[in-house]
Amino acid sequence: MSEDTFYIVPEPTHNQLVEQAYAARGFDAGEQACAARFSAHATRHGIRTHNALKALHLDDLFGSKKGGCTPSAKIEVIPGRFSASEVWNCNKKLGQAVAYQAIDRCIELADKHGIGQVAVDQAFHYLWGGGYVMEAAKRGYIAYTNCTASVTEVVPFLGSKPTLGTNPHSWGIPTTDAIGFPVVIDWATSVIAMGRVQQLKREGKNLPAGAAVDKDGNETIDPHQVSALKPFGAHKGYGLSLINEIMAGFIGASKPTLRSNHLDDGDKHTPNFYFQVIHPEAISSNHFAFGRTQPENLRVVMEDILAEGNQDCIIPGQFEAEFAKRTQAAGGLLFSENEILEFNHIATECGGEAWSVENFPKESK
Repeated sequence: MSEDTFYIVPEPTHNQLVEQAYAARGFDAGEQACAARFSAHATRHGIRTHNALKALHLDDLFGSKKGGCTPSAKIEVIPGRFSASEVWNCNKKLGQAVAYQAIDRCIELADKHGIGQVAVDQAFHYLWGGGYVMEAAKRGYIAYTNCTASVTEVVPFLGSKPTLGTNPHSWGIPTTDAIGFPVVIDWATSVIAMGRVQQLKREGKNLPAGAAVDKDGNETIDPHQVSALKPFGAHKGYGLSLINEIMAGFIGASKPTLRSNHLDDGDKHTPNFYFQVIHPEAISSNHFAFGRTQPENLRVVMEDILAEGNQDCIIPGQFEAEFAKRTQAAGGLLFSENEILEFNHIATECGGEAWSVENFPKESK
């Protein structure tokens, strides 16, 4: 069956199973709600590499079952002297819950100071950074986040040993008034994310060339043979990935290769996050050509970039916006048959109700 054939799963049905899965692992009601909210948000926008299946797979490998994520952990705000900045010790709290709180806190700080930032130490991975900055952008703010990945699975440029994470960068820009949706620039610093490898494995598809290597360091397109990933753009992606590791080092991270090796050795083994939100008024000169307002000026800039000859260019965030419209038209979240089968494994584990493909209508095109 083609991976483009989707079945429509009601969002409440999805959220109920996701919440049950997290409840079975000991997470509290607030964390369950954040996990379901995030997974639905990712799926709604077509981010199949970071849906609930990915989230629970990460928890299986490195989280609550392995000592890397502590249900109901409390966030500690570390005292500091900078009024627009906070640093949090999250005590291995679920990353989705941390990220939602962090982006909200950054917005509060930006409303007061024009800019706000939160640096996060000792948390579990937050998955798709683009989802958090997208929500901030829809609320009218410029937002940025980066994180270190759960494990080091990327080889440095000209290297052969994976010592970097996929280490994504994510920007959200409030451009809805100008182009109809927020610009969301979100990418892993590897050619593809490991979640994409897992998706291709589920769907029986090959990787693009130049994306990964096998255990012997040879390039492979077989998702079953992938041992490590390669940085995109050679030295450029490598440099961007390095930024995340260095930022994490400033925040409080230890050696990258120790992440998710949760040993009782006195060291640190968790990812780090960085969030920043800017209020658009804080960077406005209030002096735009022909007396334009800031939103009007943004529209002119975008129209000039996408002038005749460029009108078919893809804008970052466009695919997500178009898939969100597709989801809305369908009236539910869209999943492939293979994904539904994977959700049934989760239902079996947590005692939830299994999904039957026959109970869900196919998406009409």
